[in-house]
Amino acid sequence: MNAIEVDVLIVGAGPVGLFGAYYAGVRGLRVAVVDSLSQVGGQVSAMYPEKQIFDIAGFPAVSGRRLVENLVRQASRYKPIYLLGQEAQQLDRVAQDRLFVVKTSAGTEIAAGAIVVTGGIGTFTPRPLPAGESFLGRGLEYFVPSSDEYAGRDVVVVGGGDSAVDWALMLHPVAASVTLVHRREAFRAHHGSVELLRTSPVEIITNAQVTAASGNGELASIDVAVTGEPAPRTIRCQRLVAALGFTANLGPLRDWGFELHDNRHLVVDAAMRTNVPGIFAAGDISEYDGKVRLIAVGFGEVATAVNNAAVHLDPDAQLFPGHSTDNPMPV
Repeated sequence: MNAIEVDVLIVGAGPVGLFGAYYAGVRGLRVAVVDSLSQVGGQVSAMYPEKQIFDIAGFPAVSGRRLVENLVRQASRYKPIYLLGQEAQQLDRVAQDRLFVVKTSAGTEIAAGAIVVTGGIGTFTPRPLPAGESFLGRGLEYFVPSSDEYAGRDVVVVGGGDSAVDWALMLHPVAASVTLVHRREAFRAHHGSVELLRTSPVEIITNAQVTAASGNGELASIDVAVTGEPAPRTIRCQRLVAALGFTANLGPLRDWGFELHDNRHLVVDAAMRTNVPGIFAAGDISEYDGKVRLIAVGFGEVATAVNNAAVHLDPDAQLFPGHSTDNPMPV
């Protein structure tokens, strides 16, 4: 079993958690970041990496991918430890050492003096595509972190939400072909994105579902049943992207003793403290009167959480960290 000891454990590697890793470094704290997903960026990376975000201070527009890359770069000077593809599960308390010990699904034990939960909507799991599940990792994917693996391939994207449309638009410039299959006529994705899709080279098949996938080891083709057509269409396909949405829940965090709101959010005070001393929360997972769920708000919340965590770790420490311009560091 791997064992790690840090000052602060951040649970959730979305944008808010990544900014928290940076701020923990500013306070001179050793930090580890754990996330159940295999990549940083949380929902932004998983669901809309190429979509433009317009409400991040200082950026008239920035893609989800670029935002996450910048946040990772910003935190990197402090060398946070990333524990990806691991779910934070069991929480224990070592009273004599004033430490928490969190065990993950991968068997890692993290000892930390304070915890900041930035888990967004909690652990979220992609809804499976039953017809292609046997090709998972051999052509079927639920995330598109990069377009490199799709270059020159025949790609089929399944779904009608923002993720499906964004990924289809992202991939068509590099793929040999892109087909989008959606079980309805209308799309849930943003209207502007759908209009871009309709004017792109992407082939759109609506009122349709994937019924089978075939290939010798690797995926080679799929069958698509279209309403009103007597027989399924067989489509060449070496890469199948299932963007069918996600199910989300707090998972093991429910057993950590938190006061919950609506059975899904962690109640915090003005210092972002939960009811469990030494554990803070920020971002979409936190709840207080007047809460606004925006990335921009989460950035401020996690800075507040980390600074209060620093005081929790050392009661003689100053809450105010000073201005970054007081101690400039090379970019």
